[in-house]
Amino acid sequence: MTLFLTLLLAHILGDFCFQPSSWVTDKKRYKHKSKRLYTHILIHAALLLLFLGFNTTYWIGFTIVILSHYLIDLAKLHADRNNHTLTYFLIDQALHIAVLALVANCYEPFGIAWENIVSPGYLLFLTTLSLVIFVPAVLIKIVIAQWQPETMDKPGEALFKDDESLVKAGRFIGVLERLFVFLFVITDHWEAIGFLLAAKSIFRFGDLRRGKDRKLTEYVLIGTLLSFGIAILIGLIYLRLSPRLG
Repeated sequence: MTLFLTLLLAHILGDFCFQPSSWVTDKKRYKHKSKRLYTHILIHAALLLLFLGFNTTYWIGFTIVILSHYLIDLAKLHADRNNHTLTYFLIDQALHIAVLALVANCYEPFGIAWENIVSPGYLLFLTTLSLVIFVPAVLIKIVIAQWQPETMDKPGEALFKDDESLVKAGRFIGVLERLFVFLFVITDHWEAIGFLLAAKSIFRFGDLRRGKDRKLTEYVLIGTLLSFGIAILIGLIYLRLSPRLG
């Protein structure tokens, strides 16, 4: 595990600390012809050599990491599209970390048993986490559709149509707030839920006041309470089942 953390630290510094945004732009524009791409790879190589103490024992692993990093970055540059930037970023980082884990495991086996990874406790956590992220948005949309205000064209649409609205921001805010509530419940920090609800109410107050629509206020309130309530319920279910599954 020590070797993996060492490789991961070098990767994080190389990809995020020592890579200015201007380099990223240059790589996207010129792809394999970009000089910044090769400078970036050289920085990764230097960091790896430094962190590994120039130990020749790891020369095969070092070669695999550097070569794979170059090929993964190159594939991302040619495949990346502006409308899927986040997807390609996540895939890119997942592949880099997977290579680091495989290389580290060859030198220092992790010894992680598969039965521990798929234990009932972990499966319960992943299941409840998936419920919090994916299910409530659909359920809430169905429930509050019957109270759709006239100021909105369809359920789930932004409260106000203006140039300052972020695309799909409401959906991400909903997911994040439910994740926070769920984590606060299972870690027994109930006071933080009240703080989160109060903070959201303050930010929403200005929009609702400008809207001057009581139905819209009630619509938002129902959606918020449903979102928080479902996250709390799922958190309580997890706490109830977790001791039984270990």
